[in-house]
Amino acid sequence: MKKRHELKLIGITYNQIESGVYALILEEVNGARRIPIIIGYPEAQSIECKLQNIKTPRPLTHDLLRVIMESFELTLLCVDIHKLDNGVFAADLVMQDKDGNLRHIDARSSDAIALAIRTGSPIYTDAEVLEESGFLPRTESNSVVEKEDVAQNDAGHDSNPENMSYYSDAEIAEMIARLAAEEKYEEAARLQDILRKRKNGD
Repeated sequence: MKKRHELKLIGITYNQIESGVYALILEEVNGARRIPIIIGYPEAQSIECKLQNIKTPRPLTHDLLRVIMESFELTLLCVDIHKLDNGVFAADLVMQDKDGNLRHIDARSSDAIALAIRTGSPIYTDAEVLEESGFLPRTESNSVVEKEDVAQNDAGHDSNPENMSYYSDAEIAEMIARLAAEEKYEEAARLQDILRKRKNGD
């Protein structure tokens, strides 16, 4: 059984390179590594409302799900974040009913996290995901990036167009989110241009 690492949600960043795209930033509990997860505006709004304790006139979808769970005596024990083969993050909701039966429910990572912060449930991932997608926050010691190295990110990915052909669109989008979270906007813009040209067939 893989060792699980607990994560905490530390915030949401707006992708200044691509409008309407946000990234959840999760940080390793008792550690420094962070994971960016790309999400859309509706999920970002739902999560931000909870983080800011904003009361909405009618229940948002994730608030409704929490109420339904409570009505049927379902408990969200935890959320397990994992990565699919195409590079997209997904999650398992580990539920327990009133009789003690466990259920594992497939979910989008954004929905799972939005529900977890409403129920106070822990969020986990494994070492493989942290190694592949994690990055260390920018500090004084690593804030200066040499021009010759701006094509490199923490996972060792290269934004050279030829090398980027090995990565899926989802993986490139994740790199963009990581770079934006580190405030490396020039590098993120370079990757965004590669992704745009790929989608346009240039």
